Amino acid sequence: MATLTPMTASDHVPVLALELVELLDPSPGESALDCTFGSGGHARLVAERIGAGGHLVCVDRDPEADERFARLAPALGCDSEFVRADFADAIDELAAAGAGFDLAYMDLGTSSTQLDSPARGFSYAADAPLDMRMDPEQARSARVVVNEWPAERLEAALRDFGEERHARAIVAEITRRRPLETTFELVEAIRDAVPPSYRFGRGHPAKRTFQAIRIAVNDELRSLDRALPGAWGILGVGGRMGAISFHSLEDRRVKRFFAERARECVCPPELPICSCSREPEAELITRRAVAPDAEEANRNPRSRSARLRVARKLRGWRDEAPEVGR
Repeated sequence: MATLTPMTASDHVPVLALELVELLDPSPGESALDCTFGSGGHARLVAERIGAGGHLVCVDRDPEADERFARLAPALGCDSEFVRADFADAIDELAAAGAGFDLAYMDLGTSSTQLDSPARGFSYAADAPLDMRMDPEQARSARVVVNEWPAERLEAALRDFGEERHARAIVAEITRRRPLETTFELVEAIRDAVPPSYRFGRGHPAKRTFQAIRIAVNDELRSLDRALPGAWGILGVGGRMGAISFHSLEDRRVKRFFAERARECVCPPELPICSCSREPEAELITRRAVAPDAEEANRNPRSRSARLRVARKLRGWRDEAPEVGR
């Protein structure tokens, strides 16, 4: 297990931190791409391992993350830089510039700092304006999605992004009450739309709806679908890539992406022998998703749904890498 400098009580504790660092196994002098900087918890631990000769690029679309990076950078102990952008866009820009990396990782979903900032409107536990934007400068907010999207589109979002089985009833109540301005107004609409067994069952009745609206606001799944192949593409042969997801929609995408690259034969099942001669381009470092242990889950209840998957790149688009980390 990796040896890491203890965090102070004021530090944000990243989810599955020890497991991520252990499985990615950063080495001195390597280059790393942190696709979702957040509060910098994973970045700080990776920086300790790559050391003064390493290079770390941190990406986040949230301007508050930019400010946190500026405060943290002098203590990282390695060459580092910050890119403020959606991670899929940033990866495209890095690829166009010829950048290459030894490892890349992403901590998906909403950061704890966003959830803990009531004014951002991510949480159903605090009353705030309907916002949920990871980038406060973008036009689409939760207020736009809730009040301006046609009922059919909103229902599809709740069903597809939240796997909400009461999507139709919830959207009918939302449209009846429009305009909704605050998170608590949305929670009240959801509570009144669902049956009592759902209101008082396991978990908060607004959880799936809030997840769905947040994903719709920030276009999270489309960004992930772009970022996975993009990050893999700028990873050098022998490089490692990891992703921590927090719900099944993300985890299924990560699992499928890694599994497709680890496949050998892709011939139709009816063929008696393989004729494709395909060689896998990935080795699954995690055969099954890694979940937090009981101690972490008890210490940080938000970590309970986290799942980590890691793969190593065996072959790919280049034999001669561009200048790594630059």
